[in-house]
Amino acid sequence: MRKLENKNQLVEYFKKNLAKGYTEESLKFALLDQRYSRTAIDQAVMQAHKEMAEAIKKEKPVIKYSLYNENNEPVKVDPFTFWEKVKFFFKGKKL
Repeated sequence: MRKLENKNQLVEYFKKNLAKGYTEESLKFALLDQRYSRTAIDQAVMQAHKEMAEAIKKEKPVIKYSLYNENNEPVKVDPFTFWEKVKFFFKGKKL
């Protein structure tokens, strides 16, 4: 069995190659051929999945809205002020 010097190297190996599209099983098989222990590989896979999931959680999508008229030209709409919102609220109208 090969002694694992740095677990982070295996984690990075899995993250990089999973992002490239390699299957988890093919990566495990390649590491087993290189005489890494099954427990070290399984721990690295679990850690890689955990880190990849955390990276996805941190990314927030940016949503942009644009209004266009019938001639497909952009329409500029000024946002309501605080007092306009209060006025509509008490009149029972929706924005």
